[in-house]
Amino acid sequence: MPYQERKLITMNKLYRLTQSGIDELKQEVAELKGQRAAITQRIKTAREFGDLAENAEYSSARQEQEKNESRITDIEHILNNVEVIKTPRNPIEVQLGSTVKLKGTGSKAKQFQVVGTVEADPLNGKISDESPIGLALVGKKVGDKVEIKTPAETSSYKITEIA
Repeated sequence: MPYQERKLITMNKLYRLTQSGIDELKQEVAELKGQRAAITQRIKTAREFGDLAENAEYSSARQEQEKNESRITDIEHILNNVEVIKTPRNPIEVQLGSTVKLKGTGSKAKQFQVVGTVEADPLNGKISDESPIGLALVGKKVGDKVEIKTPAETSSYKITEIA
C-alpha cells in the first residue's frame, strides 16, 4: 500500500470517548491555547538576551511552545474524529462505556469503567477496552467469573454489577 494511502487511513481513525472524556479534552485544549500568550512572551523576552545559539532560555521556551502546539494539534485531531460512547441502558453484558463492579475472594470490591484507549486512566478506574482487564471483562455478564492477568499477578473476580 503506498505511503499516502496508509497515512490517510491512519488519519481517519475514530476515537471512542465518553462525553465526560470529550469535555475534559475540550477543557485541556482551551487551557493550552490560553498558555500561548505567556509562552510567546517568554520567547520574546529570551530573544532579547542575545545570541540564540547559546540561549538556554530561548531554547527552553521554544521547546515548550512546540510541545504545547503538538498537544493542541493532537487533541483537535481526536475531537474532530470522535465517536461518543453511549452508556448502555439496562446492560446485559460488559461493553464499551459500562461500569463494572467486581468482587474478589477475600478482597474488597473493585469498580472499573470500560473506555477507549485515549480516555484510559487506570489510577482513576477508567480502563481501556484493549487492556488486559478490559479484554477480560468485555462480553461478560453479572455472575460470571473473570480471571485478570496483569504483569504483577493473576486474580479471579466475580462480576456483581454492570451499569
